Amino acid sequence: MPGTFSPAFFLSRKTMRELSIFVDESGSDGLSDHHYLLTVVIHDQSESIADSIAAYEGALRTKGLPNIPFHASPLMNGKDLYSALDLRTRKMLLGSFRVFFRHMPVRYHTFAYATKKFDSLDKLAGAMRRDIVNFLFDNLAELQAYDAVKVYYDNGQHSIAESLHLAIEYALSKDAVVYRSAQPSEYRLSQAADYICTMELTAIKYAEHAATATDEKFFGKWSDFKKGILKETRKKLV
Repeated sequence: MPGTFSPAFFLSRKTMRELSIFVDESGSDGLSDHHYLLTVVIHDQSESIADSIAAYEGALRTKGLPNIPFHASPLMNGKDLYSALDLRTRKMLLGSFRVFFRHMPVRYHTFAYATKKFDSLDKLAGAMRRDIVNFLFDNLAELQAYDAVKVYYDNGQHSIAESLHLAIEYALSKDAVVYRSAQPSEYRLSQAADYICTMELTAIKYAEHAATATDEKFFGKWSDFKKGILKETRKKLV
């Protein structure tokens, strides 16, 4: 259920020393999109994802699928590394990553904003900083149990990077935070953040009756999407 972290997610200080936070966004800095989403994926580094990655990559080999770094938008639209792949193959790739994500020991939270409510990027960035700070303070005791909190973000959007730095440094000790540039192609957890952003944005589009033909090709009707992949994804929601 959504809410604060459950005690089971936070082990004793002796066994959980480092927390990773992987960040991804959906939307442009110029507020040209209808919605701006920011997703944080939270991973206790004492819980290895090596077996999950090995199983995922093994499944790709078994199915004869290319081991392409997951990127939802190009996958669904047949762009970039996915441009030579047919729809059936791209659906299989999405399905394989879906199974991979289902077994990952992570939690996440997504902040979503309707850009029409903000008349400037600065106001959106301010709302984002406030929301991140509130989220961190809601879970402050648990977060401060870690010796290090490592934030991974590709710095793709300047406003996002600035908001993250200000919010996290305000809420947590600067000594406990390590910022690392994270290209999604290098980290499966960055790819998981991208996957979540896409699912949460798709949910908004369906709810607003703005789903595209591509959305429906991959996910079917709103009821199918809501009862299936969205429900499954949100089991990891904080």
